[in-house]
Amino acid sequence: MGAPDLIFELRRKGYSIRADGGYLDISPADNLPPELVQTIRQSKAEILTELQREARAEWRRQKVIAMLNAAPNTQRAIYADIDGDPHNVILAVAVRHPTPATCEMLIPKAKYDPWRLLELVERHGAQNVH
Repeated sequence: MGAPDLIFELRRKGYSIRADGGYLDISPADNLPPELVQTIRQSKAEILTELQREARAEWRRQKVIAMLNAAPNTQRAIYADIDGDPHNVILAVAVRHPTPATCEMLIPKAKYDPWRLLELVERHGAQNVH
């Protein structure tokens, strides 16, 4: 079982799990089955990496939503995260209408052209890009 599956399974069973520096904070921790504790210990580094990836994705999501909130007449907001992944640029996109929604797109860094992105945004009407 990989780290994403293990995190999903813990949450499905009612546990909360988060990274606290180099430690895992799991609660309630007092009723974790011993075999699950062993699996968590063996996968700790992978779990921490996955939780950090989740936190970065949530940060991007909140960033584009804040961009929309700061510009009430803007229908779309785009943020290009060039540092969140060693191999890809991650585009976080928020669309206001009908209700705010977000998504992410991965573009291989070798193929990312910010000028082409700006050209596409201008052509298709996004008004708030960072």
